Amino acid sequence: MVMNTSVKIGKLKLKNPVMVASGTFGVEHEQFMDLNRLGALVLKTVTLTARAGNPPPRIVETAAGMLNAIGLENNGIDDFIKNKLPRLDKIKTPVIVSIAGESDAEYVKLAERLDGIKKVDGLELNLSCPNIQGAGMIAQDAQATYEVVAKVRKATRRTIIAKLSPNVTDITVIAKAAEDAGADALSLVNTFIGMSVDIENKRPRLGNVTGGLSGPAIKPLALRMVWETYRKVTIPIIGIGGIMDCTDALEFILCGAAAVQVGTANLVHPAAAVEIIQGIEKFLKVNRVADINSLRGALRTQ
Repeated sequence: MVMNTSVKIGKLKLKNPVMVASGTFGVEHEQFMDLNRLGALVLKTVTLTARAGNPPPRIVETAAGMLNAIGLENNGIDDFIKNKLPRLDKIKTPVIVSIAGESDAEYVKLAERLDGIKKVDGLELNLSCPNIQGAGMIAQDAQATYEVVAKVRKATRRTIIAKLSPNVTDITVIAKAAEDAGADALSLVNTFIGMSVDIENKRPRLGNVTGGLSGPAIKPLALRMVWETYRKVTIPIIGIGGIMDCTDALEFILCGAAAVQVGTANLVHPAAAVEIIQGIEKFLKVNRVADINSLRGALRTQ
């Protein structure tokens, strides 16, 4: 039986629905796997100018997950274009660049800089950043989300994926705003805000006090948000949150995700993404499923 594992995300056609999440994976992983097996590669978030990041410690292991407070450390867009992108020249897998800014103008400038670069196939807007034009994160405000996405949409022809924060009352409201503004897809979800405490020293374990919780601990919450959002939007959803094996990935697809991103699992087992792809292929074969897309949103709730 011929199986179709390809999915469409905006203008992009992925050979399979498994992507690797921003900040958890790099070209260095080529020593563990063939990067061309991936559906897509999402690079670590880049900003307009260099950022030093948060004070250490930056990563803490927790029950069924981890907290991180890296602070988007990077050397800025100029260094990224000059030194990072050329390392991906031989990779045929679609490359998606994650961008973040502290204002609408910074997002637009980043999109404009990357729009003409052939190697860049799409942009993931990391909207879980402080908004200097207003209060809180951009992704915690529907209007702020709409404005950023709409302005970036005018600045680029590339596929736009809006990565949303789960730290909101109703993520479907933010998701609909991103869709209405012109996003081609949604990444759900970014990390949950959490903290860990050292009782002996009476101090937080992270230098930044709080950080983003990821890993298996957040999967039930992320699944619920994907399922709720799938019923409110028409654009593809990329499920993220505690995906460690093919079963986890298939759960997200059944809840409505067109594709998934593997994050924390890459830090535990560098070849996790390829093994998840193999597991999905085996599942399709064993269950005689001809097209992976037929499973999207196929969850039976009655």
